[in-house]
Amino acid sequence: MKALAVLAGCLLAVPAFAAPAPVTGRWITEDGKALVEIGRCGQSLCGKVAKILKVDPSKPTHDVHNPDPAKRNRPIEGLTILSGLTADGDEWKGQIYDPKSGKTYRSVLQRDGRTLTVKGCIGPFCKTQHWQPAT
Repeated sequence: MKALAVLAGCLLAVPAFAAPAPVTGRWITEDGKALVEIGRCGQSLCGKVAKILKVDPSKPTHDVHNPDPAKRNRPIEGLTILSGLTADGDEWKGQIYDPKSGKTYRSVLQRDGRTLTVKGCIGPFCKTQHWQPAT
């Protein structure tokens, strides 16, 4: 009986490995220009530009910088910019597409309370944004 109590105590002392905090939902980008909706896409998560909130007439409204000429007529609204997001420890890892440059980067997302930290990375170098939940 004593051995069972010791075993139970040891098991309780080991930290539980929990899934990362959920990142699904609707998020306002750091610059406040877009609303991104993150949800299930098959076995992973993805994020689409649900709405452009601040329209700049001098900026393109279509994916004109896409390296694939066949995709350059796609509107940015509705465009998938986050893809292949899967849980890895306390983070979500996948890819992020930047329609301003037409480039795709490695992405790391992490929820911290109400804030979503979004990183786009090339090698060890990352650019970080902090997105807020849409109300």
